Amino acid sequence: MTLGGLVLRYGVFAVIATIANLTTQRLVLHWGEGLGLFVIAMGAGTFVGLVIKYLLDKRWIFYDLSSGAAAHGKKFTLYTIMGLVTTVIFWGSETACWLIWKTDLAREIGAVIGLTIGYVVKYNLDRRYVFTDAMLSLGRAT
Repeated sequence: MTLGGLVLRYGVFAVIATIANLTTQRLVLHWGEGLGLFVIAMGAGTFVGLVIKYLLDKRWIFYDLSSGAAAHGKKFTLYTIMGLVTTVIFWGSETACWLIWKTDLAREIGAVIGLTIGYVVKYNLDRRYVFTDAMLSLGRAT
């Protein structure tokens, strides 16, 4: 796949995961307001987005065809650990915008900014530390 094709595919998957994330947050926040519900919404949205993005990335970005509970468990654990760093970027941006402007639009713009930065960082971490066997078999490891 060309670099442009990879960037486009990864971007589309990031948009899909972002929409799932923000939709989940809105569903949770529909039940009320407050800091506790806000934290629950961010956690639920992050989890939904993480699972969707893992499944798409594993197969269509890194061409990892490994299967079975052990393979998925190990890779999803590593994928999640790499995501912790990028989640701090995402949550920090989203929270800062919410605290400054206190609107759903500002919160979601902050989320999109944070997720965009986070996904660029995440791709590089995943390529280097999570999907190493798949990348080696394709001759793409660097």
